[in-house]
Amino acid sequence: MDTKEILKKVRKIEIKTRRLSDHIFSGEYHTSFKGRGMTFSEVRQYQFGDDVRAIDWNVTARYNEPYVKVFEEERELTMMLMVDVSGSENFGTQKQLKKEIVTEIAATLAFSATQNNDKIGLILFTDQIELYIPPKKGKSHVLRIIRELIEFQPKSKKTHIGQALQFLSATQKKKAIVFVISDFICADDYEKTLKIASKKHDVTGFRVYDTREERLPNVGILEMTDAENGEQLVVDTRSSKVRQIYERNYAERVQFFKEVFSKCGAGTVQTRVDESYVTRLLGYFKARA
Repeated sequence: MDTKEILKKVRKIEIKTRRLSDHIFSGEYHTSFKGRGMTFSEVRQYQFGDDVRAIDWNVTARYNEPYVKVFEEERELTMMLMVDVSGSENFGTQKQLKKEIVTEIAATLAFSATQNNDKIGLILFTDQIELYIPPKKGKSHVLRIIRELIEFQPKSKKTHIGQALQFLSATQKKKAIVFVISDFICADDYEKTLKIASKKHDVTGFRVYDTREERLPNVGILEMTDAENGEQLVVDTRSSKVRQIYERNYAERVQFFKEVFSKCGAGTVQTRVDESYVTRLLGYFKARA
């Protein structure tokens, strides 16, 4: 992909996702993720309905009329986007690949954070840390993140979520808002590392999946290739037993995702490629507000 094409794609994603963050998510994001506390801003004359506990008695005595203290939310939050770029993200049977939806979700979240003057960092991972961009503010920084999400070519195709969470805990010392965006197709047990990360950070797992991953269609004999380890299998989809095993394995993986995140006190969002991730994300923000 040449530079001109990359810039065109970046611009297209920017226009779509920035509109969403400006008009839909910015306020919801601000409400969902509070700042670290309140800091003194100024004093002003008392108005009907003000909390009497906010009266500044020294200023009131000086001017012989009531004045109240005004406080502002002290934000300075950091958002870390942890994005799975393993081989399984290049799958899609609808209009878009999982990777493309993941990029849009990450961009929407990044612009929402920017609207609130928060820092945004990025971790691209497979079964290793492929790329780390330290948290920073600004539109140009967000555009760099989007560009990396579009054009980055990972060294590995496998997935290890636990290792990525371990890297997060080692590099991000201060509390952060963390979104782990993945299909969560992996063999590792990430419960222990998620538990450690969730004690320090506000973690949410955002699972993106394709409708064909839920059920195996009855279409005869198929030659299938594992996107992450390259293993090839010939599968007889006419067999109801084969389809049942496939569906059971899928259901167990989804259940593990939900149970582990819940047990660790972390949030979850799930969206299918052909669904509106906007509705899912908005519902999540409203639920935690």
